[in-house]
Amino acid sequence: MNEKGKYFIVALGLILLGLLFWYFSNIVAYVLISVVLSFIGRPVVNFLNGLKIKKWQVPSALSAGVTLLLLWFIMIMFFRTFIPMVASQAQDLSNIDVNAAAQSLEEPIQKLESLVVKYSADGEAFNLKAVLVENITSFVKISDVSSIFGSLAGTLGNIFIALFSISFITFFFLKDSSLFTGGVVLMVPAKHEEGVMHVLESIKNLLMRYFVGLFFEVILVGFMVTIGLTIVGLPFGTAVVIGLFAGMMNVIPYIGPIIGACFGMIIGIATNLDVDFYAEILPLLGYMAIVFAVVQVIDNILFQPLIYSNSVNAHPLEIFIVIIMAGSMAGILGMVLAIPTYTLIRVIAKEFFNKYRFVKKLTEKI
Repeated sequence: MNEKGKYFIVALGLILLGLLFWYFSNIVAYVLISVVLSFIGRPVVNFLNGLKIKKWQVPSALSAGVTLLLLWFIMIMFFRTFIPMVASQAQDLSNIDVNAAAQSLEEPIQKLESLVVKYSADGEAFNLKAVLVENITSFVKISDVSSIFGSLAGTLGNIFIALFSISFITFFFLKDSSLFTGGVVLMVPAKHEEGVMHVLESIKNLLMRYFVGLFFEVILVGFMVTIGLTIVGLPFGTAVVIGLFAGMMNVIPYIGPIIGACFGMIIGIATNLDVDFYAEILPLLGYMAIVFAVVQVIDNILFQPLIYSNSVNAHPLEIFIVIIMAGSMAGILGMVLAIPTYTLIRVIAKEFFNKYRFVKKLTEKI
């Protein structure tokens, strides 16, 4: 068979594989989530596997089972603690009279409109109050707790299947760290087996450090935002909800912290509409901005270098460009998956395309 025939067969095989993954996308998602959970739980499994009581060593199945139970315990405690706070905050937001809120902010809104009219050619047609009422109304509707939980009730069966499947798969990934890599190797020709094994091992080590570091970064950022906002005067429940959202948004480098801060500012205004804007709300927003700025400085100096430099080993400009490209192609989800995907591509390129100068330069720190 000539070279063109081989390339055609390889391309056809990749297309069929892509279609297969698309058709069984739910199962693929379960496997990928299980891989991430196994990365997070791997340090615990390794610690338990290293324990010895006299001559007895902890079996790998027991280590995997204990780690899985620990992961579920953390998630259950997380939801049991924070979901009631989120639901309460959402209920409070759903009770806001948007028109009355806009009326109470009439003076600052008029000043902003005057500023827009002054510096914009189309400013005469600009109605900030109408824009705010429309957007805040849609935001408040999202906070309708009854509709959210009503929709969740209809999908409980699917949720149960997903949780059981993810738990089952995660257990075996924790029990045998080579199970996933071994399954992938079975799908490649024997002559490429060694190279693929090397790629998968490198990817596993890099992504394990990345996801474990990211897990702790989310917790620490959320904790610091919560404490900071509580100190500046927000109720603890409100501060927890904002901190939780800010921590999760921090998963998206560069853009995420801005989204988290904007969300916090909106909540800060919405929960203090009964006080004077200039005397109370404006100073509060200033203090909140300081909290978000300080947290980001700490995150950028301490947390992110440990996560991105030690795991991804990429230049910050590289990461920024990749995130922007991923965001333009797949939105928020693309931004979240940008760094792991880029890491995977770099490792594969280093192993199989290292003869090219561009690839060699791009992957020299891996």
